[in-house]
Amino acid sequence: IVAHGISSKIAGKPALIGSEHFIFEDEKVNLPKKKKTMIDKLKENYSLLYLAYDGELIAVICISDPIREDAKYTIKELRKLGFKNIAMLTGDAENAARYVAEQLDIDYYKSGVLPEDKAKYVLSEKRRGRKVIMIGDGINDSVALSNADVGISMHEGADIAREIADISIGNDDLKSIIYTIKIARELQERIKDDYRKIISFNSLLILLGFYQILPNTGSSFLHNSSTVVMALENMQEYKIS
Repeated sequence: IVAHGISSKIAGKPALIGSEHFIFEDEKVNLPKKKKTMIDKLKENYSLLYLAYDGELIAVICISDPIREDAKYTIKELRKLGFKNIAMLTGDAENAARYVAEQLDIDYYKSGVLPEDKAKYVLSEKRRGRKVIMIGDGINDSVALSNADVGISMHEGADIAREIADISIGNDDLKSIIYTIKIARELQERIKDDYRKIISFNSLLILLGFYQILPNTGSSFLHNSSTVVMALENMQEYKIS
């Protein structure tokens, strides 16, 4: 059950594993007060998954998700590149989400979100006139990726996320996102520069031909030569700083 958990049967009785919302609110699994106190303490340090069998909670799986070493660098570089309002939308518990947001200096975060919540956030930001880049790697991110102005998926992400995204990163190194953005901007500047050169040179050829300073054969030769020169120039390797 997407963004909720797994529902199955063992010996003919319902077996469930998933989020707090799925187990206790959707499936109405019984939660004794003693266990609730213990679970509340675990929430302070872990993201939790709940295992229930035959309507009773039988286990809590504690997940510690350390912050990636390249995460801080990536956030810092994104700000240098002019990105604003960096947000984190996660299905994790509030405590875990708040800790990560504080460590990475995230502008906005929201915990316990469902796939439709991510999509709604993207659409709400677009309605405010913002250009939205969405980075995700799971099935839960697919709707938001499709709604964003630019969707970026990571290499190890779900197949549907890679299919829907506009850009699929070739590896799972977060620094690759920065490199991709720099390449895109460099390419855009190169296209603009080539466009200016083409318009200027062709306009000059038209004027020379109009005033009969340059014959048609000479104009054609220069035009085609400039195309070859520009193509060779663009085949050169450029270092992205």
